[in-house]
Amino acid sequence: MRLTRVTLLVIALIIGAGLYLLLRQQLSVVEPQTYQATEESMVDAAQLLASMVAADFKSGSFDKQRFQTAFEGVSRKRFKAVIHGHIKSHVGLGAYLTDAKGIVIFDSAGKLEGTDLSKSRDVFLTLQGKYGARSSRVDEKNPQSSVLHVGALVGPLQAPIGVLTVYKPQADVLPIVDARRRGIYWGTGLIGAGILFLVTAVFIWQYLPVGRLTEYARDIESGKRPPLPKLGAGKEVNTLARALESMREALEGRRYAERYVQTLTHEMKSPLAAIRGAAELLDEDMPEADRRRFLGNIRAESGRADRLLNRLLELSALEGRSSLDVAENVDLELILTRAVDQGRPPADLAGVGLAVTLPPAMLLVRGDAFIIRAAITNLLENAIDFSPVGSTIDIVLWGKDGKAMIEICDRGPGVPEYATDKVFERFYSLRHHSSGRKGTGLGLTLVKEAAELHGGSVALEPREGGGTVARLVFPVISSLR
Repeated sequence: MRLTRVTLLVIALIIGAGLYLLLRQQLSVVEPQTYQATEESMVDAAQLLASMVAADFKSGSFDKQRFQTAFEGVSRKRFKAVIHGHIKSHVGLGAYLTDAKGIVIFDSAGKLEGTDLSKSRDVFLTLQGKYGARSSRVDEKNPQSSVLHVGALVGPLQAPIGVLTVYKPQADVLPIVDARRRGIYWGTGLIGAGILFLVTAVFIWQYLPVGRLTEYARDIESGKRPPLPKLGAGKEVNTLARALESMREALEGRRYAERYVQTLTHEMKSPLAAIRGAAELLDEDMPEADRRRFLGNIRAESGRADRLLNRLLELSALEGRSSLDVAENVDLELILTRAVDQGRPPADLAGVGLAVTLPPAMLLVRGDAFIIRAAITNLLENAIDFSPVGSTIDIVLWGKDGKAMIEICDRGPGVPEYATDKVFERFYSLRHHSSGRKGTGLGLTLVKEAAELHGGSVALEPREGGGTVARLVFPVISSLR
C-alpha cells in the first residue's frame, strides 16, 4: 500500500500546484479589474462634470457656489444601495477644477484651492489632449490610502478653460475587492477539496479492498482461517475476492487430504501392527493368561484406532471452516453441566472426583452448543486420563470483563516444558498417567479449533501445587442474573 500512498501524494501535489497557480492568477487580476471598472465610471463622471462646467463658462462665469452646495449636500446624504452583496451608504466621489495653467480654482473638499497641480499627471496630460489619470497616496506608508484621480478637459483642446478632475478614495472600493477575493478563495478551496475528496474516495474504494485482501492472503499464509473480508460494492474487487476464496478452498482441500492421508497412514501403522502381531500369536498354543493379555492388547489397539478415526472425523468437521454455519445463544452453565455429567462415569472408573463451581450469573455466548460441548468434553477427558487415583478435578466457570472462562484443573504430572508449544499440534500426545498409553493427539487440536471458531482461546498452564489448568475462554454476549 506504500505505492498507493505515494501515488495519492503525487496527485495531491499536482492538484495543489494547479489550484495554487489558478488562485494566484485569479487574485492577481481582481484588484486591477475592480479599479479598472471604477476608473471607467469615473471617466464618465469627469466628462459629465467637465461639460457642465464648460456650459457655465460659456454662459458667462463658473458658478462655484452652486457646485460647492451640490457636493456638500450629496456628501451629507445617506442611503442604502446593495450592489451584488456590497452595501454602499454614501457618495465617495470628489472633484476639483483647475484653470488652463493648472491652478486649482475649486475643490469639493475645500483643501486644494490655489494649489498648483500643473505637474500632476491628471492635469498635465489632460491639458495636452491625452488621457490624464493618477493614483496618489495620502499616507506614503499605507498602500490602502491611495486616491484615484481622473481628469477631463474643460473647453476645446485649442483653447482649454481648465481641467475637471474627479477623485475617489481606494478604500471605497476595497470591500468589493476583498469580497471578490473571499469568493475566489472559497470557490478554489471547494473545487480543490472536491477533487481531492473524489481522488481519495476512488483510491480508498479501489485500494482499501486490495489491502484487506492482502491481509487476508497473509493470514492464510500464516496458517489462520480468517473470514472473507467485507470489500464494499466494487464489482472487480469482489470478483477477485471470490476467485481468491475459491483458490484457497481448493488448495486447502488438496493439502488437507494429503496431510491427513499421510498422518493417518503413519498413526494407524502402530495399532494395526500390534493387532496383527497379537492375532498371529493367538493361532499358537499358549497359556490362558497370555491369551487374555493378547486379546486385551487387540481391544486396546482397536479402541485407539477407533478413537483416532472418530477424532479425525470431528476435527475434519471443524478444520477448513472460517466461521460457524449456525450460531445461537448458548448457556455455558447448561453445556458445562451436561459435559460433566457425561464425564462422571469414566471419572468414577479412573477413581477421580469431579468438583464443579458455577457462577451466580448466567453466561451466554454466541456459538454452536455441540462444538462447545465437544471442546469441554475433550479437556475433561484429558484431565481424567492424566489425574492420579484419588485426586479431584476442579471445574470452574466464571466471567470477567466480557469473557467467560472455563477452567479444568487436575493434579496430574503437568505438561513438560518441552511440550508446552506442541500440545496443540495434530497427532502430538503424551502418555496417559492412568494407562500409560498415548492419546490420539487430536483432542487439544479440536479444542483449539473450536475456541477459535467462537472467537475465543485455549491455554494450558501449570497449577500451583502440581497439575495443569486448562483454560477455555469465550466472549460473552450477556450476563443475566
